Amino acid sequence: MESSLETVALFSLKLAYEEEGLSPILRDDLVMGDYERDVFELLVRRGDVETIQLKMKECLTLALDALGGVDKPLGRELHKLSVDFSQAGSMELLDAPLLALKRYLKDVL
Repeated sequence: MESSLETVALFSLKLAYEEEGLSPILRDDLVMGDYERDVFELLVRRGDVETIQLKMKECLTLALDALGGVDKPLGRELHKLSVDFSQAGSMELLDAPLLALKRYLKDVL
């Protein structure tokens, strides 16, 4: 799960900040500091669903803005998937919406 959380954060930040012709954002870039696998690993071990959802919301909000918001088709779908993720009430329930977000963002990139 930690890897998928980090990947969703990375893809979201790529959408928000990466510009064509410039160096790509990588997992070891400073912008990823709060969204590294180690950070998520600690949160997962603690079972801290709320903080995980908050961190993902930060990234997904940036990605949603980059896609033009909920008024655009890509933004509407990302918003729908984000809501599914934010409504998961336990660690076990995070898996399916997290994988859906990961697949969607990968396709968008």
